[in-house]
Amino acid sequence: MRFSIITANFNGASFLEETITSVLAQQVDGVDLEYIVVDGGSTDGSLAIIEKYRDSIAHLIVEKDNGPANAINKGFTLATGDVVAWLNADDIYQKDCLKRVQRCFTENGDTMAFCFGGCPIINEQGKEIREGITRFKSAFFPYSSRFLYRSINYISQPATFFRGSVRERAGLLREDLVAAWDYDFILRLWGEGKGKYIPGAPLAAFRWHEGSISGRNFSRQFKEEFEAARNDAGLWSVPTLLHYGVRWGIVAAYSCMSCFRRVKN
Repeated sequence: MRFSIITANFNGASFLEETITSVLAQQVDGVDLEYIVVDGGSTDGSLAIIEKYRDSIAHLIVEKDNGPANAINKGFTLATGDVVAWLNADDIYQKDCLKRVQRCFTENGDTMAFCFGGCPIINEQGKEIREGITRFKSAFFPYSSRFLYRSINYISQPATFFRGSVRERAGLLREDLVAAWDYDFILRLWGEGKGKYIPGAPLAAFRWHEGSISGRNFSRQFKEEFEAARNDAGLWSVPTLLHYGVRWGIVAAYSCMSCFRRVKN
């Protein structure tokens, strides 16, 4: 089984090397890795970091893009793996992540479109933060379904992996979205087959910082997520109505946390 992992980067030198090494460290026990890096023309030292690992990168694109979704789509067109995923340039994979994902796909057959696992939130120093949010999302894992995912976004993209053939049917990421193109895409994966939760230790870690997409655009993100759920399930469907209520509750919580940080600083 071959994995195609895509990392899109633009001026992400602060965390890029940790991301790259976490991907390359997955090549154990027969894990076949095709690593694809797409850089939007960084000027912050990212290219020097990438060059250190150039021999381990199967495909490298360095050219201007129209944002992360566009960059990842470029990677999709190059990916030849049986299983595909993308890891943002500030996130990391945990030890033996791909080995466990490989086992899950092998054991569950072709009806499984994608799998996912735990994904704690870390800060700039790599320390886990917002444990309450992680526990809240994890509570939904045992009951995972398309209905539930339409109602609330509880799956973390860095810990999500999908069949290459399913990606081709689901299409590319929507480049018109600012912050919810991953949620929209996972909704389309649900339409192509089953999703499977991998229990146990987390598969990845999501890094939250002020410069991250979710850090800058959380209000826009939840608006786009609601619209994606509405388009997928229908305007007056039960999951859409549930999502509407959840959306405003989460936006209120995030707004309070943002105000607290400003006051504290």
